[in-house]
Amino acid sequence: MSDKTLTIALAGNPNCGKTTLFNAITGSRLKVGNYPGVTVEKIEGTVTHNDTELHIVDLPGTYSLTAHSIDEVVARNFIIDEQPDVVVGITDASNLERNLYLCMQLLELGVPVVIALNMSDVAKARGYRIDAEKLSALLGVPVVPTVATESEGIDDLLETVIATANDPEAMERLRLPNYGTEVEPHVKELTAYIAGKSALARRPRWYAVKLLEDDDVTIKHIKELCPDDAEEILARGLKLRSHIESICGDSTEIILADRRYGYISGACTEAVTHTVEARHDLSDQIDKVLTHPILGLPIFGVMMYLVFQLTFLIGGPLSEMLGELINEDLVGFISSHWEGDSLLRSLVLKGIITGVGSVFMFVPLIVLMFLGIAILEDSGYMARAAFIMDRVMHKIGLHGKSFVPMLIGFGCTVPGIMATRTLESKRDRLTTIMILPLMSCGARIPIYTLILAAFFPTEYRTPMMCGIYFIGIVIAVIVARLFRATILRGEAAPFVMELPPYRMPTVKGMFLHMWERIWMYVRKAGTIILVASIILWALATFPRKTEFDQDYDALAKVVQVEIAADVAAIEAATPADAPAAVTEKSKQRIAQIAQNEADRLAEIVGQRESEKLQYTIAGRVGKFMEPVVKTMGFDWKIGTALIGAFAAKEVFVSQMGIVYSMGEDVDEKSVELQTKLQKTYSPLVGFCIMLFCLISLPCVATFAVTVRETQSWKWGFFQAGYLTVLAWLVTTVVYQVGSLFL
Repeated sequence: MSDKTLTIALAGNPNCGKTTLFNAITGSRLKVGNYPGVTVEKIEGTVTHNDTELHIVDLPGTYSLTAHSIDEVVARNFIIDEQPDVVVGITDASNLERNLYLCMQLLELGVPVVIALNMSDVAKARGYRIDAEKLSALLGVPVVPTVATESEGIDDLLETVIATANDPEAMERLRLPNYGTEVEPHVKELTAYIAGKSALARRPRWYAVKLLEDDDVTIKHIKELCPDDAEEILARGLKLRSHIESICGDSTEIILADRRYGYISGACTEAVTHTVEARHDLSDQIDKVLTHPILGLPIFGVMMYLVFQLTFLIGGPLSEMLGELINEDLVGFISSHWEGDSLLRSLVLKGIITGVGSVFMFVPLIVLMFLGIAILEDSGYMARAAFIMDRVMHKIGLHGKSFVPMLIGFGCTVPGIMATRTLESKRDRLTTIMILPLMSCGARIPIYTLILAAFFPTEYRTPMMCGIYFIGIVIAVIVARLFRATILRGEAAPFVMELPPYRMPTVKGMFLHMWERIWMYVRKAGTIILVASIILWALATFPRKTEFDQDYDALAKVVQVEIAADVAAIEAATPADAPAAVTEKSKQRIAQIAQNEADRLAEIVGQRESEKLQYTIAGRVGKFMEPVVKTMGFDWKIGTALIGAFAAKEVFVSQMGIVYSMGEDVDEKSVELQTKLQKTYSPLVGFCIMLFCLISLPCVATFAVTVRETQSWKWGFFQAGYLTVLAWLVTTVVYQVGSLFL
């Protein structure tokens, strides 16, 4: 048992190895949630070291504590409000000066700090020698070299963290930046004044510096903490800021940043030496090819092709196997041991198992998609992809960072929307969220596969699949341009993204990276779909029809009698000593009659089930929708199936199975479903189904995460509304124009 529990926050720039270090410390003992009041992920873990329990919190990666993006605000507010015992400032030792800027702000924040010189092996390979002891003396904080990928220096780091937390004099040794003769006196004056306000006395220098920088979040915070004195405090800060700017001829924020970098540069000059002549490293040589103005985009296309090949070639068969395991083995086992036609049995088999199974059967595809993306991210290539795509994205009013969430959206829209948290501009983030459902997620693949197999020859299926993906991208570009010119008008934020050195991804890092996303997908989407499937089962079950327009049992008996008579006639006309050829021909005719009987009985059962479905709430809604969907070439049956697609796109396939009276076990009878679709609809209608499902309102999981991430029901309903209207308009035009030529 530990004697004490310490809260340790990990802070650092993106690509400094912070998450790798977190994983090296905590292993798999982590918990993922959200910070209170916001949608940014909160990743925590616990580890015991030298009888001390350490509660580790991995803060969002940020370049500074100046509040621009949600991640920066969250990282800063956690340190201020939660008051961790120690903050570990994680730096990329091979890019020390840039990384130390955040550490300088941590020192000004007035918290115990330990600096981790991570990726020390990379720095050494680049010819840098860092004197950790000298750097520690210059900054007044402990400095510990680490190599997170190899778990080197972890024990030293934890021991230093514990010692710092238990050192009452740790704060007194901090050496804060001096802003020079023109600025420092004003900083001290404002600090002394703020220190007299009890609500701000804990971090007076931090509030003073942020006031001089005209930081909006700090100003709001001061108004909340000191409502009576806020006006006077802000007025004094404005007066001093104006005086500094009149003397220095530049904004105070730029002046303070410049002095911090000067302080950092001086410390690095003392503590860092170059052991070899500066040279372009391997990363620079690779970048000459991968970020080439002409070759970069085709190379990226090949990379994405390989990711999709990995996903579909390997994941496709695995998904089919999992689907068979759920839809045949599990359902068959329960059916054989649970006979009857009770509502509870129907709920379990057709509602819960099929509904949740429709999510789980696609997990292999999602796993492999995220594995491919994790490899590209951890190796450092994904940052290059965003850099390459910046030119293209800028033309639609966005920038390279928006490309990463859109790419993730091809796997699943939910984590794609969550990935927009890295975007600093609210307009960029909203625009990206609004167009993300137009990326063909994995849930649409079953729909595309069913339609392509039913209506198009094998040689046309791959071009059609690529075409539907391309159509989604084109529509997204057009919509983004429209939004940026109207409701989300504004300049695109400048694109600044670090190109980290290439690294060999570690198995452990990729697994944890992938597992976090998969678990989020299964937990959130699975829960939502479970509830939605139960609701849809109820809609397609009630009210139950007991009196039918026809006596289907009598019709079935008539068919059976007619078939039996035909078979008897054939057998009577075939003597026992007839030649083998005659006997074989008779057997073939009897087999054909038996097949006809099965088809006619299936048609009768289908008519009965169709009548039952039309009587339910779902069927009535489908009939009500028919005048609207008819313009797209759809009938009430397709309209009924589209209701299920709101729960999850892939549920459309199962709902079509219900409509055509084949139960939920679509995999077992997929050929029959394809045949019936061929007999009922034209290839144009099939294409229109794919088009509508591509554009129309997102699944309920996407709607829910849109509301959560935008913190507004308005944007959730707007997204669902505009996509549905757009889908109807585009599909109607395609069907009506196509009907003129086909």
